[in-house]
Amino acid sequence: MNRRAIALLIAAAVPCVHAAVPEPKGIGDGLRAPAGEQPDFMLKAEGVQIYACKPRAEEPKGFQWTFVGPEAKLRENGAVVGRHAAGPVWESTSDHSSVKGAARAGQDGGAGNLPWLLLAGTPSPGTGKFAGVTSIQRVATKGGVEPTVGCDASKSGQEARVPYTADYYFYKRK
Repeated sequence: MNRRAIALLIAAAVPCVHAAVPEPKGIGDGLRAPAGEQPDFMLKAEGVQIYACKPRAEEPKGFQWTFVGPEAKLRENGAVVGRHAAGPVWESTSDHSSVKGAARAGQDGGAGNLPWLLLAGTPSPGTGKFAGVTSIQRVATKGGVEPTVGCDASKSGQEARVPYTADYYFYKRK
């Protein structure tokens, strides 16, 4: 057996070691994932936050911008690998695995930017990129806040699509 064949056999027998993703910078203690979880991968989102002009529940003659949901492409090393949509949900375009989030905590994202969030993750059954995700952090947000233009009866039902970017860190149990 030649050296190349031996090297290939050894490489196949050694378990794949996943490169560690560092915790994002600038997060407060309230945004840290629970003990026993570590960042597994990070995806960059680029898209819009969608708002609709709707009547206020407590004041039917008044109107307000109401959050509908996100619509974004998820990138890893520049390539589109998924999408982020209302739910909120993150889905892989290659293996169709997904994870749904539920907000746990927030942190100010700065003027004109969405807040940073820590979300509990509930992955879809099965295997794939999002299998085993337990927590999600949204950090480094740019834009996405509700429109500053007025919302009144003349705009009732209209949608506003506000551009945003963010980094999403996906955590799994150690």
